[in-house]
Amino acid sequence: MHVTFLGTSGAVPTTMRNPSAVMVRREGERFLFDAAEGTQRQMMRFSTGFAVSHVFVSHLHGDHVLGLPGLIQTWDFNDREEPVAIHTPAGTRRRIRDLVTVTGNEPSFPVRVNEVSPGDVALDGAEFEVRAFETDHRATSVGYAIVEDDRKGRFDREKAEAELGIEPGPAYSKLHNGEPVELDDGTVVQPEQVVGPPRPGRRVVYTGDTCPTEGVVEAADDADLLIHDATFAEDRRERAGQTGHSTAKQAAEIANRAGAKRLALTHVSTRYAGQSGRLEDEAREVFDGEAFLPDDGDELDVPFPDGEGEDAT
Repeated sequence: MHVTFLGTSGAVPTTMRNPSAVMVRREGERFLFDAAEGTQRQMMRFSTGFAVSHVFVSHLHGDHVLGLPGLIQTWDFNDREEPVAIHTPAGTRRRIRDLVTVTGNEPSFPVRVNEVSPGDVALDGAEFEVRAFETDHRATSVGYAIVEDDRKGRFDREKAEAELGIEPGPAYSKLHNGEPVELDDGTVVQPEQVVGPPRPGRRVVYTGDTCPTEGVVEAADDADLLIHDATFAEDRRERAGQTGHSTAKQAAEIANRAGAKRLALTHVSTRYAGQSGRLEDEAREVFDGEAFLPDDGDELDVPFPDGEGEDAT
C-alpha cells in the first residue's frame, strides 16, 4: 500500500501546499481521498497516474471537492471508458452530481455516486473494505478507513517436511488453505500443526476535517497510519473547536488513544507557512509513535504489521 500526499494545506492554498487530497495505491488500484482545486495538476506533478477507480469525499466544502469538475473533464478529454465511483456523505448526492455536470455535459464514461453514512462499508473489495466513520465538522461529513482482511498464517515448511514427513506439493496448499491432509500411513495432519495464527492486514485512516471524536478513535484502532486534521497549533485550540477542526496535539492524543503506529498531520492553516516544525513538535510531545507533517508530494509505503514491506519515504 502506497500513500501520496497531494494536498496538505487547509482551506487556502499556499505556494508550497495545495488543499486536501490524498492518493492511496493498493494492489494496482488507485483511491483518491478528497479532491481540492488543483488536484489533477498535483497528480501530474507527482506522477501518481490518473487511473483512479474510486473517489472518497469527506465533505463538500470547496477545499475538498472543487478539483472534481476539472478532473472529470480531463478524464473525458482522455477518452476514459472505465467507470468511476464517487463516495460521499449521505444527503450530498445531488450536489456531487451538480459538480460532475457543472459544464453542462454528462461525462462519456459512467460516474456512480454512492452516499455513505458512518458505519457503512463504502467499498467491499477483494480482501479489504473501505469503511465510513463518524467525524465532527461544520458540514455533513465522514472519514474513511481502509481495512484489510487478516492474512493466512505462516506455513512452517521445515516442520511439515522434516518432522511430519509431508512431501512438497498439493498437500502444502491444502494445509495452508485450512484443509487437513491424510498421509500414506493414515496419519491425519491438521492445518494448525503447520500453519501459524492469522496475520493482521493493514489499516489506513483518513479523517478529513474534524474535531477530536470517539468515532476516529474507534476507526483508527491499531491503525498503521492515521491521517488526521491538524489545522492549528495548541494556542488556537478554542478556534479549532469553533471551526470544527483539531490541533496537532489533539490529533496526537487521538492517535495515542487509538494505538496508531504513525500519525500524518494534514490540513495545515496558512498561518503556519514555514513553521511546520512547530506542529510536529506539539504532536511528538504526546504521541508515542511517529508523528510527521508531510509536504505535498511526500510518499510512503505502509508495511504489514509483522514488518513485511519497507518504508520508501
